[in-house]
Amino acid sequence: MSRQRSLEEFSSGPGPLVPPVVVRRPTCDGYPEIWRIDSGNIVHPFVRAGTLRALPFQTDLARIGLEEDLLVVLPTGLGKTVIAALIAAEVLRRTDGKILVLAPTRPLVQQHADSFGRWLREIRRARFTGTVKRPVREGAWESSDLVVATPEIVQNDLAAGRYDLSDVQLLIFDEAHHAVGKYVYVPIAERYRGERPKGGRVLGLTASPGGKDERIEEVVAALGVARIEARSREDDGVREYVQEVDVEYRWVDLTPEVREIRDRLRDASHETARRLQRLGYLRQKPIASLTVKDLIALRSEIFARPGPMVRKFGPLYHQLILLHLFHAEERLETQGVGPFLQYLDRLAAKEKPSRGDRAVLALPGIEKARREAEIYLGSGREASHPKLDALVELVHEQLARPQEHRPRILIFAQYRDTIQGVQSVLEAQGWKVGRFVGQATRDAADPGMNQVEQAQILGAFRAGAFPILVASSVAEEGLDVPDVDLVVFFESVPSEIRAIQRRGRTGRTSTGRVVVLLTRDTRDVRHQAAEVRRERSMRRIVRKLSAASKMRGAAGLAEQARTRRAPRRKRASASPAS
Repeated sequence: MSRQRSLEEFSSGPGPLVPPVVVRRPTCDGYPEIWRIDSGNIVHPFVRAGTLRALPFQTDLARIGLEEDLLVVLPTGLGKTVIAALIAAEVLRRTDGKILVLAPTRPLVQQHADSFGRWLREIRRARFTGTVKRPVREGAWESSDLVVATPEIVQNDLAAGRYDLSDVQLLIFDEAHHAVGKYVYVPIAERYRGERPKGGRVLGLTASPGGKDERIEEVVAALGVARIEARSREDDGVREYVQEVDVEYRWVDLTPEVREIRDRLRDASHETARRLQRLGYLRQKPIASLTVKDLIALRSEIFARPGPMVRKFGPLYHQLILLHLFHAEERLETQGVGPFLQYLDRLAAKEKPSRGDRAVLALPGIEKARREAEIYLGSGREASHPKLDALVELVHEQLARPQEHRPRILIFAQYRDTIQGVQSVLEAQGWKVGRFVGQATRDAADPGMNQVEQAQILGAFRAGAFPILVASSVAEEGLDVPDVDLVVFFESVPSEIRAIQRRGRTGRTSTGRVVVLLTRDTRDVRHQAAEVRRERSMRRIVRKLSAASKMRGAAGLAEQARTRRAPRRKRASASPAS
């Protein structure tokens, strides 16, 4: 049975806790007494003095989260972690239970562990990260008040019976939009619903739950939350506390030589797609409108068709060739000649290439495109992509601007090959450039970065050791990099979730600037249009569901979402594909 802790249980200094006196207390008399504000700082027995500042909309959302399971949708940079810390501090004061914070990446786990450790006092912390084979555990579950972990570690521990969730009074899902499909947030949330103690709470945090009704409802149903609270930068009570973010677009054109190389790829793609159409596939859309997502779904469709497996080898062979051609064309159009050639080189270097891998390299159009690309890149007359010239000009502009602090420019690129090229071009200009990527190592020229190395790079960037950081998608979610003056998208991204995350790296303490580099007549244009459309849809859906959750109250929204999704699951399980 949990109890509410008294103020006398805490020492006033950094020393050990005074042995607790087992005394039961009623819950606090009124919300205004939970967190006092002194000179803008939160005053609370579990908050270190002078370390945690909270704005009115943050305390309002925290009050709701104390009473109901809550999904908070708040733009990046508006303090979702602060809201979590406010709730955590009061939950720790009221009960003897523990707090479990889940985050999808190791850098985020480290960041949250540092933030909660900096803000909250007199608590025992544990940090669980790592892979299934080599988990890294700092601290123990049984003796910790606060556990910050990657969800895979917790799920494996639960499956092994190392502990359960019966003493978790607050379960926080950071980047809660991941709670869909087979992601491990889903089974953990389901288990918590069966084991949660009396008064246990769920808090989901995200900047972007998705752009479709079905996805957002799936997140709500998976987490089991009854309340959604969404705020935007333009809302009353928020806009007076946030900085503006200016978004602009820089357009470039492919050179005539690169367009000719692209035409060869397109001819090969159309021929392969027509073969699939003659086999009865890809007839719902024009070939020119096909996307990589369509081609990935095509594989499942091929397997789902009735008939012996031997009849499926041909379609699967052509599907793989077409997928390779689409990936190659995307790299050429949006990344450059260099990343295009590196893609083909990696196919050729595979230890065990498939029949489709070998076939795509042997296509006459690909062989000719490869030769022309090598000649083009070897001439040195033009950059690998015109975006590189635009990027150099953009960085020159930004660094020439008068600034009160050391400049910080964060450049996002989709592919690791592009990151290498961008870093080389900028360093050739004499600028010091940092690199931030994930842990996977592809080859000696492109090593991965472990958690310690990632933390060191971010720390150096924050400290101004170098003005430019080139990063992969690993830096998109939640990483705290304050006072970034300029965020550059090397390419547009069709995902509204990723675009919002990228933009959220700037405009935190001063006016932010975002520049998206776009190539005319390429996938960049379609991706950008798709992102804008999905982001508008997401805002509309979230506001609708937020209003509905307030009207229906507890349990109604989550139950409605589960009910609406049930027929879709039933139909899917009855399909041949399953």
